[in-house]
Amino acid sequence: MRDKFIRWGIVILVLVWAISLLIKAHYWIPILLTSIYALGLYNTFQSKHAILRNFPVLGYFRYFFESISPEMQQYFIERETDGKPFPRNQRSAAYRRAKNISDTVPFGTQLDINNRTYEGIKHSIYAKSPNEELPRIVVGGEQCTQKYSASIFNISAMSFGSLSDRAQIALNRGAKKGKFYHNTGEGGISPYHQEGGDLCWQIGTGYFGCRDEEGRFSPEIFKQKVEAVPAVKMIEIKLSQGAKPGHGGVLPGSKNTPEIAAIRHVQPGITIISPPSHSAFSDAAGLLHFVQQLRELSGGKPIGFKMCIGDTKEFEDICVQMNVLKIYPDFITIDGAEGGTGAAPPEFSDGVGMPLEPALIFVNRTLTNFNLRDKMRVIASGKVLTSLDILRALAMGADMCNNARGFMFALGCIQALRCNTNTCPTGVATQDKMLIKGLDVTDKSERVYHFHKNTLHTCNELIAAAGRSSYEEVDASMFMRGDEFEHLADLYFPDILSNVKNPTNKY
Repeated sequence: MRDKFIRWGIVILVLVWAISLLIKAHYWIPILLTSIYALGLYNTFQSKHAILRNFPVLGYFRYFFESISPEMQQYFIERETDGKPFPRNQRSAAYRRAKNISDTVPFGTQLDINNRTYEGIKHSIYAKSPNEELPRIVVGGEQCTQKYSASIFNISAMSFGSLSDRAQIALNRGAKKGKFYHNTGEGGISPYHQEGGDLCWQIGTGYFGCRDEEGRFSPEIFKQKVEAVPAVKMIEIKLSQGAKPGHGGVLPGSKNTPEIAAIRHVQPGITIISPPSHSAFSDAAGLLHFVQQLRELSGGKPIGFKMCIGDTKEFEDICVQMNVLKIYPDFITIDGAEGGTGAAPPEFSDGVGMPLEPALIFVNRTLTNFNLRDKMRVIASGKVLTSLDILRALAMGADMCNNARGFMFALGCIQALRCNTNTCPTGVATQDKMLIKGLDVTDKSERVYHFHKNTLHTCNELIAAAGRSSYEEVDASMFMRGDEFEHLADLYFPDILSNVKNPTNKY
């Protein structure tokens, strides 16, 4: 594509200049076209901006609208607190941290903090100095023989197929440099996951990468793959995910290339729909026996499962069977109904499953009630983008967190919401080679590394500001909510609060 751009660009410019000279016309037109061509030529070679590499001239319109004066942006385009599912201010913070530039903002908060929805950290006047060392935690219970020291912030499940090859390479290289793990997603282990970074191999209902000809789980293929890829440090059984709980994964036929089909052991070019549930087991006891089977086949590596909480009785049944069978997973990943990178019908995205915060509270209390909490780690997954999100999840009962969309922002994602159409303009969530070429692996892997590092560094600063010395001291007492303010006002100024609630009252 670059060669065609250069070749045809030169041909067109020569013709334009020749015509201008022959008719002795004004030369501002060929000069303007030459300048535009030179700018476009430069953008095809630069590596910082995927949009400009893919759209060398038109891409500037995006940056033009971003740089419009705050007044026009506020009233005519998008305010800092607008944008779904992530507002502009959160995306901007992710971009700045990924680029390793200042993430400070001027002139105070733009959030409406005088309401019940406000949530913040109770700082201490006896704040401590932040710890420079990034936090880690050991994953692996008493039945695990190959325990793994993990970062508390890692890349959540995104398959090769949903993301491009260059995106996966950049993620894995960033994970290697930052010493955190990269979840493969249910699409299996591709060559692009194997750039030296640690892996959490996700096994979904389609058993991609470890399935037989009938689509059933193959112990032999699974064992061969684990032995062949030493980067696999953990294995995660996906029961359900927040984007579409109770609904199988979908890979559109346009994304199902021959290469992806070979990795997944499926036919190329057809839409691949994972079953909504596993065929290897059908109840809580079967799930735990499957956990034990994978642990034995993997040589004792940490085995866990991922789920979005729906019917709470089902999770309680799993806990009952843990105590009956004495089989314990090494970790449980709780995905919130806030959704993730997977595409799903809107009814599933908007109306199925339990949000992350109440799910974490429920899981933590249930495990504690069954005397199981100290036997496994709980991983939070679901819009855990900022440092405040991480600490909130830890306070609600998680030990560590996974995030997908934040790392997509680090890769250059602009939240174009085209993940399921194969037309992602930044080359992140597409298999279109013309779009993928805009993603520079070297630059984006550094951004992945810096996003992880700077986010956890801010976590350390927040903990220190709260007067805490370690992550073991993070709990719900660190946080304040907007509805607490009414309690304080009611306690100290009952007459004033009564007048505010009932304006007809007079002092």
